[in-house]
Amino acid sequence: MTTAPIVLPPNVIPRFYRGGPAIEALRGIALDGARVPEEWIGSTTTAFGEAPLGLSRLPDGELLRDAVAADPEGWLGPAHAARFGADPALLVKLLDAGERLPVHVHPDGPFARAHLDVAYGKTEAWIVVDAQPGAQVHVGFREDVALGALRGWVDAQDHDALLGALHPVDVVAGDAIFVPAGVAHAIGEGVLIVELQEPTDLSVLLEWDGFGIADDDEATLGLGWDLAIACVQLTARDAQALRGPAPDGALSELLPADARAFFRAHRIAPGGATTPLGQGFAVIVVLEGEGSIGGVAVRRGDAVLVPHGAGEVAAAGALVAVSCRPPEAGPT
Repeated sequence: MTTAPIVLPPNVIPRFYRGGPAIEALRGIALDGARVPEEWIGSTTTAFGEAPLGLSRLPDGELLRDAVAADPEGWLGPAHAARFGADPALLVKLLDAGERLPVHVHPDGPFARAHLDVAYGKTEAWIVVDAQPGAQVHVGFREDVALGALRGWVDAQDHDALLGALHPVDVVAGDAIFVPAGVAHAIGEGVLIVELQEPTDLSVLLEWDGFGIADDDEATLGLGWDLAIACVQLTARDAQALRGPAPDGALSELLPADARAFFRAHRIAPGGATTPLGQGFAVIVVLEGEGSIGGVAVRRGDAVLVPHGAGEVAAAGALVAVSCRPPEAGPT
């Protein structure tokens, strides 16, 4: 195992929705097609029903999953390995919404374990990298919703009712939003995000007609609506409570405290100085400028994997980056 940070090659993923140009611009790569809107960074997770799609490779071509399995303590640290084994318990993505995504929801851990034989749910968070003027996301029901009403909207594919039931939230670069599993949401057109999430690819698409989804079976992960709709939280949410704190200083926490059970995110902005980052597995996306991480030269667009074995690392130079780390505690 390397004992230094690694600049990763691209790992772009085709999806059903349009997007990709914003990833091309940030990463300095060329994509093939109009529906390559995601890059999975430092991933040991596979796309639902499409394995091995999703797995990241190291610069020498080895699958990161295999490297971590061979030395979980070196990559993840003894404490993490004791709790999670050879599992980073984290998936980091770049997501470029070239169109509005459908209203959807992700199962939580208990639902996923009981009905999908998957260890994790899919709580997630969005760190906004870029947003077109007027861009919005939609997150959480504005009012309590009766199960019968929701089922009626889904059966009729009532787009206006489904989207209208959610809080519209204006977003600009630098915003951060925490999205617990079970909370209905949609990402609007023209938003580029760094997404942190539990390491699954589980989505129940409440809105699917007209979005390139084949049928109800695909929209429900094969569960059918009678079961799948049970993973939706029907109570109203305060959308503002899901926002993270404003960045402040050379190393700023980006997400609300409730996120720490699932993942951690920090903004790194040394401002030309040196900022200690501590020790531990991390996925870092460089958004602006250039400098170094753990002594390795980096620049805008680089995706950097930091193994635990790299020891205490620091960031230096005139760069801005987002650091994504696994949970402090296990998912709930």
